[in-house]
Amino acid sequence: MIRVESVSVDFDTGVGRRTVLSNVDLDLRDGSFTVVLGPSGCGKTTLLNVIAGFIAPTAGKVTLDNVAVTGPGAERGVVSQDDALLPWQNVGQNIGFGLQLRGVPRSVVREKVDSLLALTGLASYADYPLWKISGGMRQRVNLARSLAVDPRYLLLDEPLGALDALTRQRMQEYLLQLWTRYDKGMLMITHDITEALFMATDLVLMKGDPGRIESVRGLDFGRRFAAGENARAIRNDPAFVRLRDELETGFFADEGETI
Repeated sequence: MIRVESVSVDFDTGVGRRTVLSNVDLDLRDGSFTVVLGPSGCGKTTLLNVIAGFIAPTAGKVTLDNVAVTGPGAERGVVSQDDALLPWQNVGQNIGFGLQLRGVPRSVVREKVDSLLALTGLASYADYPLWKISGGMRQRVNLARSLAVDPRYLLLDEPLGALDALTRQRMQEYLLQLWTRYDKGMLMITHDITEALFMATDLVLMKGDPGRIESVRGLDFGRRFAAGENARAIRNDPAFVRLRDELETGFFADEGETI
């Protein structure tokens, strides 16, 4: 388990200190799909960066199995909206890049890359340069590259934000399938209500000024899809629609956000 305990983060703005996160407590369970939902600027990405070890908290601590997180680690893979792939490498080379950096034997790298290409539906594109594949396919390459080093948790910072609506829905479904097959702990940041409800087993609602957790809710829509239920039927489920409307007219009503 990753545990966030009484974490606060202050930044120096040049004209004083600003509190970005205030007294945040959160547990990320192994195998859960935790989605953090909140308006822009509420500290969602800062929270992810603290968990990833990129930012040290001003107060409080983050632990993994009761061991303090003091920096980035291989057990936490990070996937961002900007895929940060290497444009001079093809699809297969990008997926295997992290393994090569670790000095993994070439034969093992090839075997792992071939497995992930098949898993992500990219087997026919192994030798393609990045400019020849779509945005959704690039994000699949990005996910495969993160999975190649076998992290225990995947930390996803709005990974679908740059995709068109149809591709985004397909990638939501793909991520849930990947989560089911790999049984990784997932933490995803989003400001899209429908996306959050569809994917989360644990929905974390954040408010801003300063960033804080309002509530954590357990949901089963993503598990229902993973168990074989139709995605359209889930999104049209009266319980799904009712909760989406509740968040739009209640939780986000005072935020001035268009979701």
